[in-house]
Amino acid sequence: MKKIPMRTCVVTREKLPKKELIRVVRTADGVVIDPTGKLNGRGAYLKLDKEVFEKAKQTKILNRQLEVDVPTEVFDELDKLLD
Repeated sequence: MKKIPMRTCVVTREKLPKKELIRVVRTADGVVIDPTGKLNGRGAYLKLDKEVFEKAKQTKILNRQLEVDVPTEVFDELDKLLD
């Protein structure tokens, strides 16, 4: 039996398998979306759900978690991932 890596969504506080979440990372180049989950830098996980993305944008929780202002382009990219 293989172990399934679990991570916590910063918005809903649900523990979910890593594959059901998307990682947003603060790197030296800025804030980027990490589909591989392996980029270096401070990361935060979000559940793959449009409502969660909207709540993260409204509450600015990613700004607090990543300790930097997250540009709106990151949220636009997150919306495109679901389409």
